[in-house]
Amino acid sequence: MGSEGPKPKRPGARLGPAKVAGIFGAVLGLAAAGAAAGVAVERALVRRSKAEPGDRYADEVFGPQPCDDAFPIEMADGTDIHVELVEPTVEGRGQPSRVGRVRPTVVFVHGFCLDMGTFHFQRKVLAERGEHRLVLYDQPGHGRSERLKSGEYDLSRLGEALRTVIDRTTPSGPLVLVGHSMGGMTIMAFAERYPEMFDDRVVGTVLMATSGGRNEETKLGLPAIFGRVGLPFLPVMTNTTRLTGGAIDRVRKASSNVAWLLTRRYGFGTDRPSPALVSYVEDMNSRTSADTVVRYLRTLYTHARYPALAALRGTPTLVIVGDKDMITPVTHSEEIMRHLPEAEYVKVPDSGHVVMLEHADEVNAALENFLERLAR
Repeated sequence: MGSEGPKPKRPGARLGPAKVAGIFGAVLGLAAAGAAAGVAVERALVRRSKAEPGDRYADEVFGPQPCDDAFPIEMADGTDIHVELVEPTVEGRGQPSRVGRVRPTVVFVHGFCLDMGTFHFQRKVLAERGEHRLVLYDQPGHGRSERLKSGEYDLSRLGEALRTVIDRTTPSGPLVLVGHSMGGMTIMAFAERYPEMFDDRVVGTVLMATSGGRNEETKLGLPAIFGRVGLPFLPVMTNTTRLTGGAIDRVRKASSNVAWLLTRRYGFGTDRPSPALVSYVEDMNSRTSADTVVRYLRTLYTHARYPALAALRGTPTLVIVGDKDMITPVTHSEEIMRHLPEAEYVKVPDSGHVVMLEHADEVNAALENFLERLAR
């Protein structure tokens, strides 16, 4: 009849959302503490590293680039996708190739936690050449695009988003698709859903630092604590970030020095990458909300689309990877090559996952040569 006090929890009792959120917060705290302990000495050197003399890109103006048109494209569920177009120059507009073909429109598809700025240097050099029409867009939940208004993030939906962008911006004419990391996976999902597009529309494909599967082997470069937790924890992560995503975002911003160091470690391959480039990539990462990050993880972990590469077998393909890529290692590109033995393969020395930024000259040369061969 009197107060009996709190009843002991039964073994295996189901935890409520608040408890789960608390546990997830504790896991994040442990991960952050471990990371901070591991890089404590380096953290004190971040400011000096950022101001390191001789940075090739110290004066590079990153961020929005000139375009001829910018507008939102509405997906079927009402989500707006931010798109930018760069038209050929007067001298290059509609310029035919040596065999009389119109030069293809180049569509760029960026990766996870990034945005169209990923292709800063490729956009810059191709715009200066003025021979190709360029289409760039931010994937759902990234950059200036809205988060999905319905359903879960799934690579098949990203493939459909790519089709929507193509239909609205380039309903006819030849195309070259360029995808980095998750952008390459998006192209594979697009090929799986619309293989007929590679019969007459897509005349070339560029796959940079990407994978057709096997992501369970790398855990996408996430901290080891999350790699060990694996797939079963992802639904919990998804639900709790909806409750605590804002708090997680605030923690990420407060830990910006650690984030900068981890970006340098996991994104780059050289011992001393450009601090300006590291800051640029880290800034793109930090603008992607925790909710968006977690909601993408399941589709990335379960990505397995090597059979979809069959649609690309009759299409010229260029595969580019950094030899020190820790997120989608060289073995992933080698497996793509096994499925596409006629593809051109470029392995860039001393480069990590953001190969198109870290070694822009090498990637630009390979891309320009590839596009030139398509025009012959």
